[in-house]
Amino acid sequence: MTARPALSSLLAVVLTAACTSYFEIPIETPIRPKLDTTGFQRVLVAGFLSGGSEDIDGNLETTRLLRSQLRTKSDLRVIDTDVLPLLDVAAEGTDPATQAAAKAPIKEEKVLESFEHLFAKVDYWKKVGEEFQQPLIVTGTVMFTPETRNQMVQRDEEVFDSFGRRSTRPVRSFQERKGFQLQGRFVFIDGRTGTTLHSQAFGEQVLYSAQQSTPALSSYFELMDRLIPTFLSTLSSQKIKGTRILLQ
Repeated sequence: MTARPALSSLLAVVLTAACTSYFEIPIETPIRPKLDTTGFQRVLVAGFLSGGSEDIDGNLETTRLLRSQLRTKSDLRVIDTDVLPLLDVAAEGTDPATQAAAKAPIKEEKVLESFEHLFAKVDYWKKVGEEFQQPLIVTGTVMFTPETRNQMVQRDEEVFDSFGRRSTRPVRSFQERKGFQLQGRFVFIDGRTGTTLHSQAFGEQVLYSAQQSTPALSSYFELMDRLIPTFLSTLSSQKIKGTRILLQ
């Protein structure tokens, strides 16, 4: 006797669900910037301390890419000028070994880190700011290096039972993967005072099968694509697009 009302209730729920219409509504969620840029009208991407692979110039490529992004996605006026000789400036007044390291290709992250005292040279950055009408200055470090490692990879293996019936089973094994790693730091400096306003570390890597040949520059842009949204959200409001499902 109790089963029949319960069955009727379940049927009503099923019929109601079957008649329900679903609508996807696009929504945008604003993200407030980490840095207050209201006191600036201009932005100068001054250049970067860079090292790693000699297949690309991390200094020039990063400067060009960030300037291009800021032109289209920031209200600040982007200053076009040559990149500053930051390694030379950082090596001024140091020992001969450090000065020699600044002239040679930088292959190790610890060597690049030895020049990071540059960002604390308030007088230098204040002078740069005076030359370019006191902009917000963007600089930092970029290390782009080849990466090789053994990584666990899963693939499906075809098997047959004693009756000849086919099926698949997952097989896991270590395989050599090759790619690149991009790491460093974005540093934001007040061109009015020469002081650092914000510093933000980053690190990304991409790995491919050992048989795949991917140009270094393509990998660099692939990695920078992941970093650009975070970089832009530091300076200006960004919107994350998504959808919300409504029932009717």
